[in-house]
Amino acid sequence: MKPSLNKIAASATLHCLTGCAIGEVFGMIITTAYNWTAAPSIVLSIILAFVFGYSFSMRPLLSSGMGLKQALRLALAADTVSIAVMELADNGFVLAVPGAIYAGLTTGLFWISLGISLVVAFAAAFPVNRYLIQRGKGHAVMHHH
Repeated sequence: MKPSLNKIAASATLHCLTGCAIGEVFGMIITTAYNWTAAPSIVLSIILAFVFGYSFSMRPLLSSGMGLKQALRLALAADTVSIAVMELADNGFVLAVPGAIYAGLTTGLFWISLGISLVVAFAAAFPVNRYLIQRGKGHAVMHHH
């Protein structure tokens, strides 16, 4: 029995969110340790979210014997829109919460706002991923491999 479109979209969104979340947290840890301001903190976190998001998609492809160039091409096609939507929603939420962007790693404000921002990111990216998968794009491309 074929899984429902919603189940496939939820799985793809959660997979993408995992890479984004790891990149976001690493970015925040690094920038907090060096006392960076908000703008470079956001930039590094977004870069790392894309790196980890793409890496999570490429790993099974590379493990199956696919070449690096083809795996990267598929990851870019499958994840770019999803990660971009997640990052806009996630960072937009954190910036909207007073003081969250400047909260230290040891504060509840940091972790609570980050956790909620990831839920917001999932909610924003799910319909996008569902739409793309329904049309044979995004993560649908990955499922063929």
